Amino acid sequence: MDHKINIDKEPPTNNDLMNTIRAVTSTIDKCDPYTAKHQRRVAKLAVAIAKKMGLSSHQIEGIELGALIHDIGKIHIPIGLLNLPRKFTPSEYEQIKPHVQLSYEMIKDIQFPWPIAKMIHQHHEHLDGSGYPQKLTEKDILLESRILAVADVIESMTADRPYRHALPLQEAFEELLAHKGTYYDPTVVDTCLQLFKEEDFAFD
Repeated sequence: MDHKINIDKEPPTNNDLMNTIRAVTSTIDKCDPYTAKHQRRVAKLAVAIAKKMGLSSHQIEGIELGALIHDIGKIHIPIGLLNLPRKFTPSEYEQIKPHVQLSYEMIKDIQFPWPIAKMIHQHHEHLDGSGYPQKLTEKDILLESRILAVADVIESMTADRPYRHALPLQEAFEELLAHKGTYYDPTVVDTCLQLFKEEDFAFD
């Protein structure tokens, strides 16, 4: 099945784009409620980080929309694999990783006024080049993608998964600090930690 998203040739208005995003997230919610919830929570944290970092309202809007569909490519991954009641084997994890490229392919032709496709394509990249799918290094990774990466890992670790209960926030903080400057942008990490520790940020 072709899940590529199409929009008319005329440049869409922001309202058109929002309606498209709503339709997409609604579809994901029906197919994979876990991923839909994950994307909403990542969007909430990513927006909070972007605001605290002083990004423009235009950038913040783009980050929110990108976060809301950053895992859209998972609709191409068998739901039975996504919802395995145990941790993925290395082989299974390799079957999950293509969701990033699939997400990019699904939206790359939409004329967003933000680099949404690129943002999504890069959200599993690491500053030291050890990420995927392109193995980009620091200078080539968008700030928006760096924000998504941090929000994504915090949400993933502190949410219930099919194979485990939510981990304590402190474990997620330790993950960020252990890879600060290698995987994750130091400023983004510091900002995220400030939100939780000083401003009592909460997903719900």
